[in-house]
Amino acid sequence: MTNVSGGADEQLAAAASPGGRAPRALWRPGSMARVTANFRQYLTGWGVADRGEGDLDYFRSGLAQPQFNGVVRIRSLDAVEQIAATARDRLAGVPWWWWIGPDSPAGTSSALTTLGAQELTTLPVMARSLDQAVDPMDQPAGLRIEAVTGYDRLPELVRTYSASMGIAPDLEPGIVRIESRRRDNADIVRLAAVLEDRVVGTATVIAAHDVAGIFLVHVADTHRRRGIGAALTAAALRAGQDRGTRLAALAASPAGEPLYRRFGFVEVAQYRLFAFPA
Repeated sequence: MTNVSGGADEQLAAAASPGGRAPRALWRPGSMARVTANFRQYLTGWGVADRGEGDLDYFRSGLAQPQFNGVVRIRSLDAVEQIAATARDRLAGVPWWWWIGPDSPAGTSSALTTLGAQELTTLPVMARSLDQAVDPMDQPAGLRIEAVTGYDRLPELVRTYSASMGIAPDLEPGIVRIESRRRDNADIVRLAAVLEDRVVGTATVIAAHDVAGIFLVHVADTHRRRGIGAALTAAALRAGQDRGTRLAALAASPAGEPLYRRFGFVEVAQYRLFAFPA
């Protein structure tokens, strides 16, 4: 079986070297393994219709949206053709992505390409020590950042990030159902940016594996460039600190990366997303 953990931590250590201006917490042994374990937990948490762990880590929500179905890791390339066939069988009928990150065996992307997969995009994985203070941000007048702890705000939270992601409205009830029933909800802090009693932004924090994984940071189209994304990011970092985690991590979109760098995040790895033709 291919060992990937040592190389992943070396990659993080190189990115977090003094020349990279990253805090020492980023190159503690095992940091990258904890980051990828956190990300796998987030992704596989969508697998309410089917999920598997072992030689093939995959998740299937049943929703017709690729973010919510996919493969997040394989352990070895020894039987990659058979594993890929199994993945395609388990995920047939829904759109899905194959995530290749620092916990994947070296050569996975080349192996998938040989089998006919196409690369879609690359997402930088960014991390920040939570030993650092979170700079106070001037929030837009009247904005509140609230934790969504019950069901009442959950449909509006889902509606806000779904619209930002371009998800069809008819999928929202299914997303709400999955969010409300995730088996790791005790690890999750859902944040809503509320302005004039309307949810205009979202962020989700998963505090697990000593990492605060930050996901679903979205601001409604009508309220962008007002500092709401910054307010949500600051609140997410504080939520991670409140949960006692030592490291925050996220996969950044091109639009979000400059904001996260302002908060002290540095790129430590990448996820490459692949898909097989239908």
